Amino acid sequence: MPPPESLPVVERPRRRLPRWLNRPMPAPGMLMTEGILTDLGLQTACESARCPNRTECWSQQTATFMILGNVCTRPCGFCSVPKGKTETVELDEPERVAEAAERLGLSHVVITSVTRDDMPDGGADHFYHCVLAVRRRTGAAVEVLTPDFLGNTDAIDRVLEASPDVFNHNTETVPRLYDRVRRNARYQRTLDLLKRVKDRRPEIPTKSGLMLGLGETIEEVLEVCADLRSVGCEMITIGQYLQPSPEHLPVERYVPPEEFDEIGRLVRKIGFGMVASGPFVRSSYHAGEMADELAGETIR
Repeated sequence: MPPPESLPVVERPRRRLPRWLNRPMPAPGMLMTEGILTDLGLQTACESARCPNRTECWSQQTATFMILGNVCTRPCGFCSVPKGKTETVELDEPERVAEAAERLGLSHVVITSVTRDDMPDGGADHFYHCVLAVRRRTGAAVEVLTPDFLGNTDAIDRVLEASPDVFNHNTETVPRLYDRVRRNARYQRTLDLLKRVKDRRPEIPTKSGLMLGLGETIEEVLEVCADLRSVGCEMITIGQYLQPSPEHLPVERYVPPEEFDEIGRLVRKIGFGMVASGPFVRSSYHAGEMADELAGETIR
């Protein structure tokens, strides 16, 4: 028998997408959105993270702006954003994001970023200026989807000083899978961040997101949701993980739509004000509608 190092490497075949994961062809509005983003030299999570909803969102002239460059300092196994040497922060980016939001006619703007562990504040001050620039120019509601800032409470507080309308930070997966899925992140750090936001600014809705199909159990998902509720999280998104390339983590299972519906029903019973659960649900998918519905429920 040949030694282990000489054995051939057998690649695991990629699972075929089930029929419910087919998406429509691009619509005319998509080109307008792409043109504005290209003209202003902006990055979006839609492209960098290879979001399956890009066609739909761009056709409706919406996008999730990704600030602080297009290179991340975290080697997460699920994410297609490039890793490596980070880029210089562009000081005029807040104004360019604001101009794009204005030209697209957005009433709800989502701002996210790569993780910048190389910066002392993780980019928090840049988030602050982006929120203010968008609000000043458009009057739109602004939702932030932030990294964990390595647990830096001063950084979290700096973003809060901008008074975002929604503070989103993704949990991504269950604690058992963190070392494989979300390397260099910590589950408790995520909970602590969301608790910090709610303790400091209880009037700001908090939100988090989970991916399914990485090997988690329903019981583990419900435990995470209970943990999120225990720190005051009010909104949650639950969607299907899709492998961006053969180099990324494989899909362990495609969860059917009816199972997403049942998970959503169970999660609502835990006490979330707003739950979005489905194969194509992503952190910022229909974010404005979710925020508006939560506000309506709060008023009632």
